[in-house]
Amino acid sequence: MTVTHVQLLSVPVSDQDRARDFYVDVLGFDLIWDNPMGPGGRWVQVAPKGAATALTLVTWFPTMPPGSLKGLVLETDDLDGDVAALRGRGVVFADGGIQTAPWGRYATFDDPDGNGIVLQVTRV
Repeated sequence: MTVTHVQLLSVPVSDQDRARDFYVDVLGFDLIWDNPMGPGGRWVQVAPKGAATALTLVTWFPTMPPGSLKGLVLETDDLDGDVAALRGRGVVFADGGIQTAPWGRYATFDDPDGNGIVLQVTRV
């Protein structure tokens, strides 16, 4: 096989504007594309700054209802600072915030549709 990386991951949302605003304004992702796609459709693509993998905020997959994505893992270099910043932007963290595991530390939260996100810093 000659696969080199994961390019896109589809995140099922109910409202692309609301999701775009969350991923760009709250999480600080870059807006890569927000363009018409076919009749009545729209392609909204976001990514962390400098990331090789982007997210598409999709409304068109009937087998992927909004909120059905769980376990989207985002790596950070400053978990404490990012959790504090996100709390300041209204993000509610599950289990009271930062948790510790043998492999590192993490905090979990949901996007506006209920898609589950893990923000982590791993031990080297």
